[in-house]
Amino acid sequence: MSFSGWGDVGYITITMIVFTLVLAGFFDAMATILGVGTEAKLADDKGRMPGLSKALFIDGAGGIVGGGVGASGQTVFVESATGVGEGARTGLASVVTGGFFALCLFFTPLTAIVPQEVAAAALVVIGSMMMQNAKHVDWSDRSVAIPVFLTVVLMPFTYTITTGVAAGVISYAVIKTAQGKAREVGAFMWGLTAIFLVYFAIHPIESWLGVG
Repeated sequence: MSFSGWGDVGYITITMIVFTLVLAGFFDAMATILGVGTEAKLADDKGRMPGLSKALFIDGAGGIVGGGVGASGQTVFVESATGVGEGARTGLASVVTGGFFALCLFFTPLTAIVPQEVAAAALVVIGSMMMQNAKHVDWSDRSVAIPVFLTVVLMPFTYTITTGVAAGVISYAVIKTAQGKAREVGAFMWGLTAIFLVYFAIHPIESWLGVG
């Protein structure tokens, strides 16, 4: 796209694209790290993940390196929960897995005989392992139960972790406000709510500006 031909619309389009990609990548990574970290029992009693900022930095750097060499993003994946379930903790399992993948490059033609549907079985196991953490949710508290439900359901239905997290954050803020407990939401959650509202408004804004 030539910016000189589109004027300010070109900059708006690029801004929308970058904002969407950064937001989606950030919250996809954060949700995955928290999920896998909780499965590995690395999170504290409040569900906070020590060293989260460092993990996010590495995830972002991996995405940049992957894009720079023309490969897929070298980022955190929820499939790591499989290794964690078997006892992986330090990252050595990822190194070993990477080594085996490197060896598999020499047997690439053989992968043609393995149907893609085989991956579904692994995803079912991963999902069942991650759902174990649902036992820690206070399902009797609607301000918690409803956001959690929306988060869990919308992730697979929309094929994006970001949408699920966004729905959970926004619904939590709305429900707490309706209960007269807006102060319990906290400044950070209100900030996330504002960001996610903008995230959901991107497509309508693009349509209105005619830059979709």
